[in-house]
Amino acid sequence: MAEHRISHDGIVDSLEGNDVVVRITSYAACSECHARGACNVTEVKEKYLRVKASHSGFRTGEKVRVVLSQSLGFRALFLGYVLPFLLVLTALLITTAAGCSELVAGLLSLSVLVPYYILLKIFRGRLDRRFSFSLQKT
Repeated sequence: MAEHRISHDGIVDSLEGNDVVVRITSYAACSECHARGACNVTEVKEKYLRVKASHSGFRTGEKVRVVLSQSLGFRALFLGYVLPFLLVLTALLITTAAGCSELVAGLLSLSVLVPYYILLKIFRGRLDRRFSFSLQKT
């Protein structure tokens, strides 16, 4: 079975050592709406990705496609959203079952995120190696 890929078009912003910095323009879901000019809630953000790649052959301003395997995309989604939610929910259930007030339970549940994100920061190098993007010319 062929591996599914997630891709985004971008523009090479700069070349730094063995890294290629790619600028990706992200649009809000409503940006494709026919009424976007009337409601003024459209949101456009520019994001920058640092891709480990030998930049021979890439030039600043060149259009490229950044590719990540779909399975890694799901893993990133899990680490970034699902696992923190489950940690907070579990801590909330435990603290309320232990008889803590709602305020204390809420604060303790949210405080679980501090060590979680510190651990993510500590293991950032390992995660960067695992979540590797690739570049394709368009």
